Amino acid sequence: MTLTRRNLLGRSAVGAGLAATGNLAALIAGTSASASAFATGNGSPTAGAYGELITDPAGLLDLPPGFSYTVVSRVGETMPNGKRLPGRFDGTGTFSGPDKSIFMVRNHEQGATATAIGAPTQDAVTDPAFIYDAGTRVVNGATLYAANGGTSTVVLDKHGRKTDEYVSLAGTFNNCAGGVTPWNTWLTCEETEVKMGANGALKDHGFVFEVDPFDPQNNRNPFPLAGLGRFAHEAAVIDPRTGEVYLTEDASNPHGLLYKCVPNNPNPGYGNLRAGGSLFALQARDGNGPVADLSVYSVVGTMLQVGWLAVNDPLAAVTSTRKQFRHAANPSAPVATRSRKLEGAWFGNGKAYIVCSYASPSDGSGGRHDGQVWALDPQAGTLTLEVYFPYAGPAGGGAEDSVPDQPDNITVSPYGGLILAEDSAGGQNILAVAPDGSTSLLARNRRDIVTPASEDISEFVGVVFSPDAKTLFFSTQEPGITYAVTGPFARINRAK
Repeated sequence: MTLTRRNLLGRSAVGAGLAATGNLAALIAGTSASASAFATGNGSPTAGAYGELITDPAGLLDLPPGFSYTVVSRVGETMPNGKRLPGRFDGTGTFSGPDKSIFMVRNHEQGATATAIGAPTQDAVTDPAFIYDAGTRVVNGATLYAANGGTSTVVLDKHGRKTDEYVSLAGTFNNCAGGVTPWNTWLTCEETEVKMGANGALKDHGFVFEVDPFDPQNNRNPFPLAGLGRFAHEAAVIDPRTGEVYLTEDASNPHGLLYKCVPNNPNPGYGNLRAGGSLFALQARDGNGPVADLSVYSVVGTMLQVGWLAVNDPLAAVTSTRKQFRHAANPSAPVATRSRKLEGAWFGNGKAYIVCSYASPSDGSGGRHDGQVWALDPQAGTLTLEVYFPYAGPAGGGAEDSVPDQPDNITVSPYGGLILAEDSAGGQNILAVAPDGSTSLLARNRRDIVTPASEDISEFVGVVFSPDAKTLFFSTQEPGITYAVTGPFARINRAK
């Protein structure tokens, strides 16, 4: 999610798209109405099951009636160890602690640089044993770290009060999304292919790391999970039935792939993934044979058959993993299934839900859309299009844009359906997809409305429910603010 369409694409077509219709059995986004179902004439959002969002007098977060928020963390605040909290929050997991406490692990998507207020993770730890890569480089006489990303852990008591906060992994690169494990740890993913020697890096990057939310000592001497491959990782989810790991890749030239790792040690438990595994890339098939590009599908309910191709060089020692399969520079290689902007993933209901944020012919895609969510059913061996947002045209509403588009992070809601975080070219929203397929606006970044257009307010990230399902956590990436939202989430089931 480092590069957004706000940076890459000019939305040049005109008109507003329709959200796809669907059926009660699928978790699909949209209604039979046009985009006007999501916005009034002045751009004020309407929100289906939840009602119209209420303007936040504090200028931070608009929510529906009956909902409220508290701020958990802000970038740059002083942590109990006296260090500053790093910035660029991203993927997040929550875990149940003693006496109804909540342990939260949050990514920091910082790469070779860190914002002025967002300290590098290496400056935010007191023990160098938590740093994976301590490499440095000199720029204009200043010594800078090669890798500024990592994770922070937040502890909340049963009343939601913060009792601790610290950096639990440092010296990694562009920690983007990730995923929770069935044994209650966090997989944090580096979205990079930076190799040793680049910009002062002392080690290769592009790995997944396992972070223990409860025992900081387990996070000493960070260990890259090489069996999960070395590529521009986005998210990772685990099928608790088999222990197999599904991984998304956010990359271009050529577009990224969806991977599966079959672990050598399938037994659940902290550290089992260190034993390595075999890495495979998805080859989906329809009635015409292997599918090269998921973006060409627009009909909700489209079902593809799933197959897997072995990745011969999972550490990309010579060639990037995605380039080991057919693309313009390697036309005789096997066909693996690609998509532009493979982003968030979450496992629930026996399926891995996988987000494709957007696609356009201008980025080399065969189709054009403003978001897809696919459901991979490992037992059935199928990949089904569950959510589809058609291309909505130019973001003419600007910051007031209330048309759901460009999903990124995702979680499966305990109330049924999905929660999606937008990384949009217009306004930034949190979307709730009900079991009946209707889409509601659950939150709006009010800073998009009140901040001058010259300032880029970036996406929502890290959507995740608390273990007791009473609180929804998410963050804004720039500036880094983590919110805790409570309210009548079950109202989504009474839509229509």
